[in-house]
Amino acid sequence: MTTLRLSPVTVSQKTSPSSFLRRRSPAVRISFGRGSSGRRTGGVFTVRMSAITADSYAYALSDLAQSTGTLETTMSDIEKIEKVFSDPAVISFFTNPTILPEKKKEVIEEIAKSSELQPQTANFLGVLLDSDRIDIIPEIVLEYERYYNRLTNTEVAVVSSVVRLESQDLAQIAQAVQGLTGAKNVRIKTLIDPSLVAGFTIRYGEGGSKVIDMSVKKQLEEIASNLELPTVSLPMQPI
Repeated sequence: MTTLRLSPVTVSQKTSPSSFLRRRSPAVRISFGRGSSGRRTGGVFTVRMSAITADSYAYALSDLAQSTGTLETTMSDIEKIEKVFSDPAVISFFTNPTILPEKKKEVIEEIAKSSELQPQTANFLGVLLDSDRIDIIPEIVLEYERYYNRLTNTEVAVVSSVVRLESQDLAQIAQAVQGLTGAKNVRIKTLIDPSLVAGFTIRYGEGGSKVIDMSVKKQLEEIASNLELPTVSLPMQPI
């Protein structure tokens, strides 16, 4: 069984967030005021909330975070949200139509409090709840991370190993990835994978397209490949 977790190890250089994105989403802005009815208002959502995609939610949140200077804090909040909502039981609770909205709102408030989310992130969860879009939180997390990485020139590297690596080892890996990619920032995620036997692998690049394999499993596969002998045909001897 594999476990993915974010390592606290990062390698970064001071840089101002870039103002451009390669791909912009539909114009959806997030603002959280409350009208007399208690519903979030302000005319900031120009289309029906349930129709907005995960990409649009993520873009709106990243745009808000950039404008308020909270990109880093919001990324930290997103990681906390990812951990909570990675549990299928949590998603099932919020998508269960038999549970009263008031009860769901109470749980959202408890999650925000226990996770120490900043107010705008807590309100963002409230918007998702009001719009019946809690189910797309995993997709929103992925899309927000993509926007964050582009805005901050950050490379994400997934390090797989049999046992948890020490912080200094992860720091060296982060520095190596930074040297290979030229990224100003490197974030390390760790994955426990017993099938590697020993050693580790590093995946980075778009969609993990680049791999550095330092595992014993890889070495054993290469040894096995080198030991393969060609088929030998013996001539038939007359009886």
